[in-house]
Parts: sequence; structure tokens; C-alpha cells
Amino acid sequence: MTKASSTIKPEEAAHFGALAADWWDPKGSSAMLHRLNPARLTYIRDAIDLHFQCDSALLKPLAGKRALDVGCGAGLLCEPLARLGAAVTGLDAAPENIAAAQAHAGPQGLAIDYRNEAIEDFAGRGFDLVTSLEVIEHVDDPQAFVAGLARAMADNGLMILSTPNRTALSKLMLVELAELTGQIPRGTHHHEQFITPEELEKMLGAAGLQVIDTSGISFNPASGFSVSDNLALNYLMTVIRA
Repeated sequence: MTKASSTIKPEEAAHFGALAADWWDPKGSSAMLHRLNPARLTYIRDAIDLHFQCDSALLKPLAGKRALDVGCGAGLLCEPLARLGAAVTGLDAAPENIAAAQAHAGPQGLAIDYRNEAIEDFAGRGFDLVTSLEVIEHVDDPQAFVAGLARAMADNGLMILSTPNRTALSKLMLVELAELTGQIPRGTHHHEQFITPEELEKMLGAAGLQVIDTSGISFNPASGFSVSDNLALNYLMTVIRA
């Protein structure tokens, strides 16, 4: 159950829950996330190797570690984290997403603990890795959401976040063009809810966390998404305890 004080917006949960059935279809309503995922995974793997001092050739750098993905959808990030060796827990506001995630992971033998639960209600603590990608722009109280992420992270843990920047470019690309052309389902993004890197870093600081890297995600029609120095569209952050 979601408490009245939850950061979850019911209308946002319903919107993404309605997309659950074809979340894993690379040509379906979540096609943009499938195209975005390789760039995000490259960034996350590099951050893992640096923070935990792993060899980049290691197949399971998260073996023996616990990972939490908040706003996990149908498991697009949880499954790769499990394959990297982590004991993974995924939280999502939409029960339809949790059902789709469980249905996809089960046949592959991936034992991921999926829960339809808000981060504020989640009692889990001490996670070595906490991730939340393209989620904070959909919550009702971003500061409370960040505080929940911080509570779940181990003292020596690592956090990776990503979210669209609130710029003219992101409004054009992610709201107007992407939704008008059907690349992203209509109603997915609300530009006024986007958060700038400066705003997010301030929220993280208030939760006792420190940003150690901010990198952009750029889009090229020919080559797709890539990690870059340009923060205008979307960005990733690497976060540790201050």
C-alpha cells in the first residue's frame, strides 16, 4: 500500500502501468528506453569499476553486493545488474510493471526481488548500489524521494541517478518532438517537473550526499544515445556519501 505521504503521483503510476505489457518490446512504447539503455549501462559499469576498484574485464563485479533500483519499471536495469552478480531489489509504483518484471525475469532464472512499494515505505537498508533512472522527474516530492534513496544506501555505497535537464532543448526533443512523433508515449514528460543538475545536487547535499560526477546523455540521429559532456538534454550523476 502507498501511504498518503508518498512521493508517488498516482497519475504517473497509472500512466506507466498502462505501458507494462510491451515494456520489453524494443519497438514498443518503451523503445526510447531500450535505445537509451546501452549508454546508461556503460556509464554505470564504469562507475562500478571505479568505486569498487574492479577490473573492467570482470564479468560479475557486483558479486556479493546488493543493488536497489527505484522506479524499476519492468526491469530494464534490474536484469543487467543481476547479471553483473548483484542481489537485486526493484521497487516500482505500478503493480502492472512489477508483474511484467517478474514474468520476464523468471524464465531467465534471474532471482530479482520486485516490490510494488514507495521508497519512503521501504525498510531495506545497506545497499551497495542504489540506482534510479528517469524517475525523479515523475515524483511528487523530489527532496523526500532523494532522502529515501539516501536511507537505503550503505555508508560506502554508490548511487547513480539520471533525469532530463530542464532546458529549451529537452522541451523540444523530449516533450514536443518525441511525444508528437510517437517516440515516447504522450503524457510521459512534463517539462516543468524536469530538474536541473544544480537543483538535484542541492537536494542530494541536503540528504548528506555528494556528487562526484555529472555527465550528459546526447542524441545523434545516426549513432543514437551516448555519454557526453553536454548536459542540455539529459544527464547522469554518480553520488556517494558526503
